Amino acid sequence: MSKVLQIGHSPDPDDAFMFCALSHGAVKIRDFEIDHVLEDIQSLNERAMKGDLEVTAISAHAFLSVADKYWIMASGASMGEGYGPVVISKQALSVDELEGKRVAIPGEITTAALLSRIFLPKFEAVVRPFDTIFDAVDKGDADAGVIIHEGQLTYADKGYHKILDFGEQWEKETGLPLPLGLDVVRRDLGRELAGEINTAMRASIDWAYENEEEALTYSLKFGRGLERELGRRFVKMYVSDITKDMGDAGEKALRELFARAEAAGVVDKAPEFELIR
Repeated sequence: MSKVLQIGHSPDPDDAFMFCALSHGAVKIRDFEIDHVLEDIQSLNERAMKGDLEVTAISAHAFLSVADKYWIMASGASMGEGYGPVVISKQALSVDELEGKRVAIPGEITTAALLSRIFLPKFEAVVRPFDTIFDAVDKGDADAGVIIHEGQLTYADKGYHKILDFGEQWEKETGLPLPLGLDVVRRDLGRELAGEINTAMRASIDWAYENEEEALTYSLKFGRGLERELGRRFVKMYVSDITKDMGDAGEKALRELFARAEAAGVVDKAPEFELIR
């Protein structure tokens, strides 16, 4: 086996924070050299569908297409606890008023896209990179947009109206955290190594909180101009105790999300899965 281990994650503050120790060599996985592959989540989803990367962050939605190739790690998941992607518009609109409207979504196999199918009436999808959603709404290319990442914290200051927060709605209906991103490990690595990678992921998150200022400084290199304290708030939203280990609540939430994907006709059958610990 090659002594290089490719790990994919997005160039976003929350991922950078949790992977900081692995990036800096403060946490190691055996004697592997870690090749960090930084790409946007849509690109990582597509690479996972090809089985390109041994370990990668993916959208929870994308797991529907890669369950035969990857295991889900108990550590590293990003889950909204009463918050999540937000549907916004320039003019105040209700959810019902989105029927038939153009809604900009950040990629076709992102969890934001899946949640749009679950919670919104039938709409015309306008697929855009996540960092151009505001522009699509501003230019009139879309009537509304689904905002992820730090845009969830800044949309109101930019003058946009909130139509729906998927995380709020999910919690109201299920009482569970909302699975958004997962870290997965390719099955051909075997269970023993997969378990060690999961342990390293948890250790990397622990290290980041023990060295918070250093890890935050590193993560904000990927913050797209995000002010430090706002960046800290964003990181702590998506790198929390449930990120260290999703536990029973996280596993139950995943099963609920996949069941709803099946009910919405997004997938023929919700995949079976087990967590690597």
